[in-house]
Amino acid sequence: MYVLSVTQTRSNKFSIMQDIDKLCKKYTRQTLLLTASLFIIALIIFRVWNLYSLLIPLVISVLFTIVVDTSDALLWRRIAKSSPESLTTFYSAVSGIRMLLALATMFVYYLVKGRDAMLHFFIVFAIFYFVMVAHHSIFFAKVSNRT
Repeated sequence: MYVLSVTQTRSNKFSIMQDIDKLCKKYTRQTLLLTASLFIIALIIFRVWNLYSLLIPLVISVLFTIVVDTSDALLWRRIAKSSPESLTTFYSAVSGIRMLLALATMFVYYLVKGRDAMLHFFIVFAIFYFVMVAHHSIFFAKVSNRT
């Protein structure tokens, strides 16, 4: 009887680990699809209104979104597997770190390009940032409610 319960526990734990891996891949895939969709929409808009000067802010925003969200997914997978009770702290920390990284990115862009280019950069960057935050919130709210 005891052996059966240990086997079931191991099987259940293995199943949970597989679910965590699947969710991580799903989150990363959704991030890439959302980012690619926004990128294509922005390129179409730039083409229609001849706004090619916004291409550098667009590329920086895409890279920021992919790097931060992929890192977020990989860290979430690691924490969800090792200590799921600290996920609420993780969600709060990720929000703060994401905000600090966004501010640092905008500051570096300001130092490189100057004050005149900041409004255009901020508009493009803010769109990607808010989509990234909304995706993170919706995805992990569903994951948290599921468990």
